Amino acid sequence: MADSGTAEAGRERGRAGRLTEGLTVAVASVLSFGLLAGPAIVFGATAWRLAADTGVTAFSRLSTVFLLVLVVLPLVLARVVFRAGRRKGRERLTAAVPAVLTLLGSSVVPFTALCLIVVYAH
Repeated sequence: MADSGTAEAGRERGRAGRLTEGLTVAVASVLSFGLLAGPAIVFGATAWRLAADTGVTAFSRLSTVFLLVLVVLPLVLARVVFRAGRRKGRERLTAAVPAVLTLLGSSVVPFTALCLIVVYAH
């Protein structure tokens, strides 16, 4: 009887841990994609406008490409962290937690760049 109770407590702890990891992944994913949505829309629309316009300088095209790379960079970093976790033999959900936190942390960079551009655009 005592062993089955111990096994039950261990299983509950595992379930609670998985629930916590799942909630962390879900909340951080929503926040990071919310932070990336604004810069992606603004920088993408700017790139489209610059590609369609004539008489645009090479510097303005290059700066737009740089800003679009800045939006994609958090996704690449999160994938690298996730794959490193999987190579270490971790479960998918356990490997996803550091990856999504990396995504959230690095999503602040493009959002900050967009805010700086808006503030200093005058």
